[in-house]
Amino acid sequence: MQSLSRALRSSQPAIRPFLLSSRYVNTQTPSESSASSQPRTTSFGFKTVPEEAKESLVKDVFDSVASKYDLMNDATSFGVHRLWKDSLVSSLKPGRKGPIRCIDVGGGTGDIALRILDYAKDTYADRETSVEVVDINAQMLKEGYRRFKKTMYHNTPQVSFHEANAQTLSKEQFNDNTYDLYTIAFCIRNCTSIQEVLNEAYRVLKPGGTFACLEFSRVNNPLLSTIYDQYSFTMIPLMGTILAGDRDSYQYLVESIRKFPPQPEFAQMIRNAGFATGPDKDGGAWTDLWGGIASIHKGVKL
Repeated sequence: MQSLSRALRSSQPAIRPFLLSSRYVNTQTPSESSASSQPRTTSFGFKTVPEEAKESLVKDVFDSVASKYDLMNDATSFGVHRLWKDSLVSSLKPGRKGPIRCIDVGGGTGDIALRILDYAKDTYADRETSVEVVDINAQMLKEGYRRFKKTMYHNTPQVSFHEANAQTLSKEQFNDNTYDLYTIAFCIRNCTSIQEVLNEAYRVLKPGGTFACLEFSRVNNPLLSTIYDQYSFTMIPLMGTILAGDRDSYQYLVESIRKFPPQPEFAQMIRNAGFATGPDKDGGAWTDLWGGIASIHKGVKL
């Protein structure tokens, strides 16, 4: 993760030359000049970085953990991320109303895509539902492609892999009003602009299409929250060091979970994109898993 540390140092904004030269041409008030000269920032874990730097920093993290992605999720979820992913897919019932076209964003390793196709096949004898797996990270996509080579879906129209940015999906490749189902699991918190991701999800879904997000969330029980915090900030980075030789990436993943909006705030962001949701409560706009360690959020494009 030395490259990650170097990237962070190099991403600090250099504003001194601008301030020196602007003394002769500046017609703004001091507060206006200061605001306009500052780059837009976002969170990278507990750090604040320029927006344009976050994408490369997150890429470094997932380049590092791609080959050990299941291990990473085991560490951050007590190993139950597989059950949560099963719950997500079974709640969506792909194939129940016939074959559907799905897009799984941030799904490079193919976990959700494989579950969708297996569920449709095993439950409804559906061999026509398809999933387009989209990820910004080529290493993650390689892991997913390798996984699918061992399945019956390899080299069939049912699955394809695409390198793309969730915030700016190509309109030529990912057309408006195209998909019946959009899934995103344990990904959206790593994106620079969560709202832009949601806006793109709304664009590519058909009217009546479903948006479904599985993400680490906010634990509401004080005792469980304390226990989970202690585990997260002590054990997870330690496990990253011991099992993967990479403490920094696992430290970032813990911090990114804490920076993600709580359930009601994220539900409102989903509605701001245009989706209809249930009421702001567990069992409405979202479903908490394990007391809110993770949550499933859903919205429907009207």
